[in-house]
Amino acid sequence: METKNYSSDSGFILLGISSSPQLQKPLFAIFLIMYLVTVMGNLLIILVIHSDSRLHTPMYFFLSNLSFTDICFTTVIVPKMLANLLSETKAISFVGCLVQMYFFIAFANTDSYLLASMAIDRLVAICNPFHYDMVMNPRRCLLMLLGSCTISHLHSLLRVLLMSRLSFCASHVIKHFFCDTQPVLKLSCSDTSSSQIVVMTETLAVIATPFLCILFSYLRIIIAVLRIPSAAGKWKAFSTCGSHLTVVALFYGSVIYVYFRPLSMYSVVKDRVATVMYTVVTPMLNPFIYSLRNKDMKRGLRKLRDRIHS
Repeated sequence: METKNYSSDSGFILLGISSSPQLQKPLFAIFLIMYLVTVMGNLLIILVIHSDSRLHTPMYFFLSNLSFTDICFTTVIVPKMLANLLSETKAISFVGCLVQMYFFIAFANTDSYLLASMAIDRLVAICNPFHYDMVMNPRRCLLMLLGSCTISHLHSLLRVLLMSRLSFCASHVIKHFFCDTQPVLKLSCSDTSSSQIVVMTETLAVIATPFLCILFSYLRIIIAVLRIPSAAGKWKAFSTCGSHLTVVALFYGSVIYVYFRPLSMYSVVKDRVATVMYTVVTPMLNPFIYSLRNKDMKRGLRKLRDRIHS
């Protein structure tokens, strides 16, 4: 019997957040608001940093790029999800699916490498403050940013090339709200065992590297802070890391839950919730976390507000 390849014939159907017709419009309203808050909040962070010369430091250089990446990250997923919530077909072409997967993986990994770069910045600021300007010079910061983008896009390209070689011959309904690796692999009638090994190994190498970098940086920071004699000095040193640690916990907590498990343990409902956390909720919360818990950002926001009103 001839195997029909749905990938090239009719693409895929994205099942979405929920298949219940009664929930489509309420979910559309909720995610539209969250998307607008994400875009406006992160644009405000970028505007504040670029308008205040006192925020032209390595930490805020990485933060502004993190905000830009978060905007791109959610824009890859949410507009298509919103369109599907109001559509009866919920279709996406095979090429469209691979393009979405490519940019999703690229921006997600860029996020993780930027978080690692920010951890290194905090490490140098706390453990080697007298050489901070020399170590975290503009050229090195730019190289760290370019390295983050290059590694992320190469990783994404490899993943998409791997997925493009698969055949899809049974159901073509993706039980997710975007084209992610695990739900697409679930549909393939090809032998995916080698693909799963490559995906797990390569994902472990690319995602674990910045995560281990963050863990190592904070281990060094904790050791350095504990050596500070006064409690006030310890709090002052560690308070500069609070916002970053919160974002890292939100991002990596859900990412590890979704991706570092075998395909056999994949759960549609649980993974949708965890994926919503790092694709929609975390990018939306980042501007609030960094602006509400950061004195420099508060000052920059007030300065921008006064400039607008004057």
